[in-house]
Amino acid sequence: MEIYTGIDIIEVERIQNNIENYGESFLNKIYTENEIQYCESKKANRYQSYAGRFAAKEAVFKAISKVLNNKFDISWKDIEILNQADGRPFVQLNYNNVRNFKIDISISHIAATAIASVIVTKI
Repeated sequence: MEIYTGIDIIEVERIQNNIENYGESFLNKIYTENEIQYCESKKANRYQSYAGRFAAKEAVFKAISKVLNNKFDISWKDIEILNQADGRPFVQLNYNNVRNFKIDISISHIAATAIASVIVTKI
């Protein structure tokens, strides 16, 4: 069995500044429509949610980068962070070369930082 891990931490302020400075251009480059809708629904905590998803995408990329033919083939939007009905996050990969992986993810944030950790198991 092959297991890969990834972790990332980011300052919420960094993501907030990018959103405030670059607006939809930044949002549409990094996040899917589903992710934007989810984060915007969090109102006052939306920047924490955006930062958490950013960290999650980075953590997934770090975990799967070893199996990619070319790390530039995958885009931010190929890694989509969604939520189950109970609120637990999960990863939807829209990249053909890594469809045979099971990904477990955890995201956490406080006012200043967001962190995400993933464990990827090759099926």
